[in-house]
Amino acid sequence: MMKRSWFAVLACLGVLFGCGASPVSEDVGNVGRTSDPLAGTSASGAIPAGLPATMQVGLFEDTGDTWMKSSGVPWSTRYRYFTKGWVNNWGYGSYDGTWGLQFLQECATQGYIPAVQYYQIVDEAGGSESAMLSKVQNATTMRSYFGDFKIFMQRVKDFGKPVVVMLEADGFGFLEQQSNDNPNAPAAIASTGMAELAGLPNTVAGWGLAFLQIRKAVGATNAILGVHVSDWASGKDLSYVSVTDSLGPEVNKVYSFLSPLGLGTNVTGKTYDFLVGDPLDRDSDYYRITQNLDRWWDASDTASISSKSFNRYAEWLRLWNVKANRRWILWQIPLGNSNQKNVDNNGSPSQGYKDNRPEYFFGSGTAHISKFADVGVIGLLFGAGATGQSSYQNDQYTDGQLFMKTRAGAILKAGGVPLSTGSGGSTGTGGATGAGGVTGAGGTTGMGGVATGGRAGSGGTGAGGASSGGATSTGGTGGGSADPAQYSFETGNHSWRTSGGMLVSDQYSTDHAFAGTHSLKVNISGPAGDQTVSVASPTVTAGKTITFHVFIPAGSAITSIQPYALQGASGGWTWTGSWQAIGSLAVNQWNTITVKVPTNAVTPLSSLGVEVTTNASYTGAMYIDSVGW
Repeated sequence: MMKRSWFAVLACLGVLFGCGASPVSEDVGNVGRTSDPLAGTSASGAIPAGLPATMQVGLFEDTGDTWMKSSGVPWSTRYRYFTKGWVNNWGYGSYDGTWGLQFLQECATQGYIPAVQYYQIVDEAGGSESAMLSKVQNATTMRSYFGDFKIFMQRVKDFGKPVVVMLEADGFGFLEQQSNDNPNAPAAIASTGMAELAGLPNTVAGWGLAFLQIRKAVGATNAILGVHVSDWASGKDLSYVSVTDSLGPEVNKVYSFLSPLGLGTNVTGKTYDFLVGDPLDRDSDYYRITQNLDRWWDASDTASISSKSFNRYAEWLRLWNVKANRRWILWQIPLGNSNQKNVDNNGSPSQGYKDNRPEYFFGSGTAHISKFADVGVIGLLFGAGATGQSSYQNDQYTDGQLFMKTRAGAILKAGGVPLSTGSGGSTGTGGATGAGGVTGAGGTTGMGGVATGGRAGSGGTGAGGASSGGATSTGGTGGGSADPAQYSFETGNHSWRTSGGMLVSDQYSTDHAFAGTHSLKVNISGPAGDQTVSVASPTVTAGKTITFHVFIPAGSAITSIQPYALQGASGGWTWTGSWQAIGSLAVNQWNTITVKVPTNAVTPLSSLGVEVTTNASYTGAMYIDSVGW
């Protein structure tokens, strides 16, 4: 399903404050988390309650599909459209929103924050997007429309966990243009007869407030509502045509329209929680080849903001972030890379059209993600807006690997990009408390690293780093003796975290112990994968030898482990690991493995931990104990 904008030019462009836009690196190990200060420190407004303090990276995935989960990548967010007919499963279910609730629950079961593009009004009776204003002026249409939204809020409340709701792509922009920038233009809101809307004005502004009022009346405090901001709403196509026009006056013009619709103080007492930006709905070369339109953005970090460039869009995002005091989620970002074949995608490798957004964000570490965070972005959601476009399921790159799975996956497995939480923010009730929202398989709380290379045998090297140490087996001491190691796991898990995928959780346990009475139990459940369990910012210094003790039960699907140390950005994200095939390890015994931190390492490290690889679906556990130096 695509957003059918007559402009169809919305773009996820990039960053104003330079960072190198170098060609894509073949070395996906050169990734990881940002160093202090946290990304987004310069952004205005708070991250809405219920969302993680880590850059969300998510994908479109339809109901019933499981590619995201089977990829082994700890994606944070899973989105899809809710179009007219969703409320009764397009005639195949009861008119009670059960289908919608099932999608939310399906996302949570797989470990993702659910996100919904609520895109219903375009298919309401009365015409296309050009008839937006006349639709909101029809009381019968609005009574049915907001009745469905009330049911949606009821099911969101039943779900009970954070739900990202992106409202009516481009709908606010069409209303601005069709009302001649007048939020007081007539509309049928209170006149719908809905009790929840009785106190709202019969104006276009009242239409925007109705979403907030219904959420409030239903009590769906876990619904995180975002207002869509179109970069052409002012009447100027700021990304592709009017690229030499000053951005500030256009931002001010659109903000003046949207403020009474729910960005500013209003009669509901609530406001929108975040801003929604809509990148191009098709790959850039699709437009070039099929419509002779230039929809490419200059990725150079020296590009002028008075040009079709990532930098210009980033400046527009920044101005909005400051003006509205809200963070951004960018969605429907095209998936094409430079290796696509520029043909309609029928599922074969590299079919689809070229674009540069995935390479911009994930091709060269995390710098561009961090810079987008600094202008207020907290989420990057990727998905094709029409058939025939590039897809994450067959976006093979020059190395034959799926680009998003390997490049974005490497960054996410390394913990992603932590964000500054900010302060201030909106006055809306934007979600249940509890940072991180959804946890579990594929969740967002993982920290640690990822390596490439070093897979061929014991002592292989991780990308950018050296192999160190080896494995020996021992029965362990146990029996309650003291454990002087920095990570003894005697009183807790010492802030160790699993990265998602088949590593679903960890906790300290008395099942086995190398020293003392407890160890860290790492719970495994799911299909084959490659994930980490790790701790951030350990106090180990350069030149130290870290000793790990790992216990693997007999009969597991574990094929290798790799204790490792990962430096941060100032250390070039250098990975130092000791890869151990299962054949070199003893089962039902403690294995002692050492990793030496390079003498020239920049500390504090980003993380240290153990990477675990399985080759089949497996439910069980492994244990780590007495990690120290």
